[in-house]
Amino acid sequence: APESLMQALEDLDYLAALDNDGNLSEFGIIMSEFPLDPQLSKSILASCEFGCVDEMLTIAAMVTAPNCFLHAPPGTEEIALTCWRKFSHPAGDHFTLINIFNAFKEASVNSMSQCNNEKWCRDHFLSCSALRMAEIIRAELVEIMKRIELPISEPDFGSKENMLSIKKSLLSGYFMHIARDVDGSGNYLMLTHRQVAQLHPFSLYYNTRRIPEWVLFHEFSILEDNTIRVVSEISPDLFVELVPQYYFSNLPSSESKDILQEVINHLSPVSTMKEEQK
Repeated sequence: APESLMQALEDLDYLAALDNDGNLSEFGIIMSEFPLDPQLSKSILASCEFGCVDEMLTIAAMVTAPNCFLHAPPGTEEIALTCWRKFSHPAGDHFTLINIFNAFKEASVNSMSQCNNEKWCRDHFLSCSALRMAEIIRAELVEIMKRIELPISEPDFGSKENMLSIKKSLLSGYFMHIARDVDGSGNYLMLTHRQVAQLHPFSLYYNTRRIPEWVLFHEFSILEDNTIRVVSEISPDLFVELVPQYYFSNLPSSESKDILQEVINHLSPVSTMKEEQK
């Protein structure tokens, strides 16, 4: 459909993948080296700047591979949730996926056979085939990084600086995937399309007391009862720091946009002062 084509071009423009003539920019050419969604490619490239490539490659592999969570058989739902909570990270689902991948890798090293590896996955209600696929995808992404001579930072997962860097990298690519809880009960209004969505049951925040107000999500699914999947908490300050101004200007009017505009107005004197100092 022409509307879909125009939307795709607009999204690529927001991601700085196009030049003024509508051709791929130099940045866009590098992005196209990755067999990934453009937003994910942009996040990986941003992670080179923020020094969290190792972690971003793991996230990219995990969200590209099939869903690693298995549907628990009837009567075992609480057991499955208890198992998954062992991997949960307070910053959100993207970070939880890193914990799961790292735990799977550790289990693979410690297990003497493939059967033990599969048993570990069954015991934790995780898909062994999905996690193996994530390993393969990640290895391929590492090879691409080496081929086009992009730096791969040393692992630093767990530090506060690293957590902030990961969020900045994600926001660099997924600033179009931001939602705000408008009533404190998990009804998230997406900034771009102004549709309301709920958290997917596999989310770390699902059925918990602490529901973050502002989130970045990986994808939105109409087929799964209007849910957002792979969700992590962000702050308005971080969003306005990394969002392209022309994208923000084109957002439809909403209370959420007004709140973000207030944040921009509050931060702008500081930005002006910094520019004057430079």
